[in-house]
Amino acid sequence: MSRLASFPWTFVEKDLECNKSSEVISEILKQTCFHPLCRKFPPSVKYRRLFISELIRRLEAADCDPLDELYDALAEVLGAEEDTECYKTYLLPCGAAVSLSESVALISGGTTGLVTWEAALHLTEWALDHQQTFRGRTVLELGSGVGLTGIAICRSCQPSTYVFSDCHPTVLQKLRDNVDLNGLDEQTVRVEELDWSTVTDEQLRAFGADTVIAADVVYDPDIVVSLVELLSRVLKGSSPDVLICSTVRNPDTYSSFKQQLENAGISHHVITDPVRHVFPYNRVSVIEMIKLYIK
Repeated sequence: MSRLASFPWTFVEKDLECNKSSEVISEILKQTCFHPLCRKFPPSVKYRRLFISELIRRLEAADCDPLDELYDALAEVLGAEEDTECYKTYLLPCGAAVSLSESVALISGGTTGLVTWEAALHLTEWALDHQQTFRGRTVLELGSGVGLTGIAICRSCQPSTYVFSDCHPTVLQKLRDNVDLNGLDEQTVRVEELDWSTVTDEQLRAFGADTVIAADVVYDPDIVVSLVELLSRVLKGSSPDVLICSTVRNPDTYSSFKQQLENAGISHHVITDPVRHVFPYNRVSVIEMIKLYIK
């Protein structure tokens, strides 16, 4: 479900113009709507309808012969029922794929945790480039959402144990469904309910985390206090590597987060390593990744 504007339409137009053949459109269909992954885990009906309509528009503008399979694909989505959920599939450099059930709306069920956000995509790309940070280690993820980062790390980075966590009941159920959907090893993967304001030191010690990560958890001033308190306890417990990746939507909220870290005796280092562009997403947003440590 890449943004339609990001597709190489100029290439398609030139191919149609030069060859006056619908062959390129047929090949695109095989690699998208008719691909086995899309058949098994279909993107949203609305998205498929828009995508196929754009293919038809390009084909007709080039005055090429109609392509029956293209109109059959359109008929299929026109007759399909819109749903509140869809699948998104993310392809990894190792050749594996992560398919997730996500909400079609950014906010649903009173939470933003049912979709994958840009910071999670960035953190996942960083993890794929720094697999040694996770290999053979126990990883605790805070606010796992629908599970992209964790599932990708489990598929590519070989952690010894991976603990997904969240506190919203609907998000936790979706997270469990996606972990099952991707066939992760139950012996090395757990999904835990973790409320930052009530978790005990004993529970934190029981996780035995060597690496703690979180993406897009700094968005609400009301939860920053409990997040900083939790991070302080984590760092003072077993001193794991702690990495926080944030989309800076509200500079005041993000500055407040950093100030509260400072007040709690936690320093941070901004990670500026470039990442490979593995996933297609809007990179205009300001995304910052920091590593935390006790002064």
